[in-house]
Amino acid sequence: MIEQQLGQLRPANTTAASLYSPGASEIAVIKTIVICNVTASPAAFRIFIDDNGTTYDQTTALFYDTQIAANTTVHVDTFYAMNDSTGNLAVRTDTADALNFTAFGAVI
Repeated sequence: MIEQQLGQLRPANTTAASLYSPGASEIAVIKTIVICNVTASPAAFRIFIDDNGTTYDQTTALFYDTQIAANTTVHVDTFYAMNDSTGNLAVRTDTADALNFTAFGAVI
């Protein structure tokens, strides 16, 4: 099992979008999510995990309206296993083009 970058996304709007979805017959373990605020203003983020779909609301939220300071990087250490190709790790920002999300982990 080799760790690798699983996905990267800089949302261009304030709608939740999939950062990563495992392939068919794959098991993925998301170990780290790095969030970088590339602006001079604070911004808030949300992270969702839906094992078998695309519901991005309070029922699938892992982080909800969490503030990140301007020009700051946050590392979220995790251990989320995903084994359904219809499942999604999704992200959202309250400010378009403010945050860059990168997920690292391993695919089995």
